[in-house]
Amino acid sequence: MTEPRIAPYGAWKSPITSDLIVAGTIGLGGIRLDGEAVYWTEQRPTEGGRNVVVRRSPDGTVEDITPVPFNVRTRVHEYGGGAYFVHDGVVYFSNFADQRLYRQDIGQTPIALTPETQWRYADGVMDVQRNRILCVREDHTNAGEPINTIVAIDATGTADQIVLVSGCDFYMSPRLSPDGSQLAWISWNHPDMPWDNTELWVAAIAPDGTLTTPQKIAGGENESVIQPVWSPDGTLYFISDRTNWWNLYRWTGSTEVEALYPLEAEFGMPPWVFGYINYGFVSRDRLLCLYSQDGLSHLAMLDTDRKTLSPIALPYTELGGIHVAGSKAVFHAGTATEPGAIVQLDWATEHLAVLQRSSTLDIEAGYLSQPQPITFPTNDGAIAYGFYYPPTNQDYLAPDSERPPLLVKSHGGPTAATSTAFNLKIQYWTSRGFAVLDVNYRGSTGYGRAYRDALKGQWGIADVDDCANGANYLVAQGLVDGDRLVIDGGSAGGYTTLSALTFRDVFKAGASYYGVSDLEVLATDTHKFEARYLDSLIGPYPDRKDLYVARSPIHFTDQLNCPVIFFQGDEDKIVPPNQAELMVNALRDKGLPVAYILYAGEQHGFRKAENIKRTLDGEFYFYAQIFGFPPADDIEPLLINNLATA
Repeated sequence: MTEPRIAPYGAWKSPITSDLIVAGTIGLGGIRLDGEAVYWTEQRPTEGGRNVVVRRSPDGTVEDITPVPFNVRTRVHEYGGGAYFVHDGVVYFSNFADQRLYRQDIGQTPIALTPETQWRYADGVMDVQRNRILCVREDHTNAGEPINTIVAIDATGTADQIVLVSGCDFYMSPRLSPDGSQLAWISWNHPDMPWDNTELWVAAIAPDGTLTTPQKIAGGENESVIQPVWSPDGTLYFISDRTNWWNLYRWTGSTEVEALYPLEAEFGMPPWVFGYINYGFVSRDRLLCLYSQDGLSHLAMLDTDRKTLSPIALPYTELGGIHVAGSKAVFHAGTATEPGAIVQLDWATEHLAVLQRSSTLDIEAGYLSQPQPITFPTNDGAIAYGFYYPPTNQDYLAPDSERPPLLVKSHGGPTAATSTAFNLKIQYWTSRGFAVLDVNYRGSTGYGRAYRDALKGQWGIADVDDCANGANYLVAQGLVDGDRLVIDGGSAGGYTTLSALTFRDVFKAGASYYGVSDLEVLATDTHKFEARYLDSLIGPYPDRKDLYVARSPIHFTDQLNCPVIFFQGDEDKIVPPNQAELMVNALRDKGLPVAYILYAGEQHGFRKAENIKRTLDGEFYFYAQIFGFPPADDIEPLLINNLATA
């Protein structure tokens, strides 16, 4: 190895290029098991973000199941998830273009089972006894909010759909008992979100296929119940946060609910999407489960009779979406320095096999930054969390007197969390000489309900304070340059970003990815799932219009005195383009450096390879122009209004 060269932070040349990231990376999701076959979905940027069901046969053969132009993706709740399932070698899926439900026999052309209507479907299961599909349906036929129900769909597509459950604003997780006699489901109503207050219900299935004698099992005020699963012997299990932490419980058919293993850890996660699961049964009295503590994931075997938890050591720090069949468990796994993968574990022999990787890239360790968990003080005597990534590139050193610029990343949600999973979009920055702080601000998940609820009524305040205090903490530690602090975020993270730039004098520039600038617009022009989300985060609208105005950066551009770049999709229904454009126009008029990149055909989050590349390079180019360091890459310039005034 040659001696490292001396070069300023930000001017380092990195092998982790935007071309490399989009060409060598796919999104992995939606694991399903069918006998000994394993299925998953791949989101492929090089195919315009198309989602494809992939099958791994017992002999190890891997093949695409979904033919072009089908795209396995549902728009229920807009965020989707639970877009397909598999039964006896047949794939049932929602197609993005028309939102119809299709049946596909392996190797055959998919056949539509539902009519051409304004209906969407998600989270389906097969009712074998009655040859029908049970799933959530979202009806957009009429004006106003869509109507959500649980329906039965004839598996041949020849009979009318039957509404089984209705009357609530939202439903998820219809789950059929092993003997087909009972259906469990989760429901909730406005203004709650599913991590606030939900209810678990069970009903018997009558001879005519309808439901009878519905019974509420758990949930209600200040309790989020998620992920119901029937055990092989017909016992209903679920996850509840009634003791502050999402822990495992079961209902045996009596009026009693039993805790299985109380632990200050999260066995669940916020259900932004359908179909996610954190545990599965290996037998009547044993289950494999995932849980999170201090931002790190763990796998364990839970003996449900003895109520003992036995951790299983794995070489991974991030785990999710486990599915179990016999002695095999399949799940998502990753580390900070290895691409995420779909992994199969034989829990009896402890043999691990990687079935698919999100990236085939082989990057030398000397270019990869290792995240360091940090805890730092913030406002109101509270603490917040994050992961610090130091600049890392084996080919370069910076001058001794220089401290690196810091990019603070604010995750979306805001009810979500960042993690230590391998993230090339972070390594892109650290390998060029930026430090990165990925913040789990108050309101993030993984630290119990109390920490999650700390953002209630405080969105735009607590999250902003935590991002600013995290940056100041690293400056005080002598780790980063206080004159080159920048922040970015997408969606809700974009709002935190814009608020931090507007209401705090800490950051020198920032980037908003489909971020919110006007809370009133978000409250009055968004989709059903999030229509009342802000009631808890800010206050009821219009009753507390004053808070919406006071916390909207668009009304306080006179306080914003630093450059900002905006990235936006023109088909975004969650944060419409006018959110970005209002802010962009205000900054242009004020004479501040501002750039606006609008992508045709993109929704909430970018899926096309060329747009992902343009966004990464564009943000880096923007900061290079603002701070005056020369990028080592040949980046296509972008228009920055008012740059000469910076």
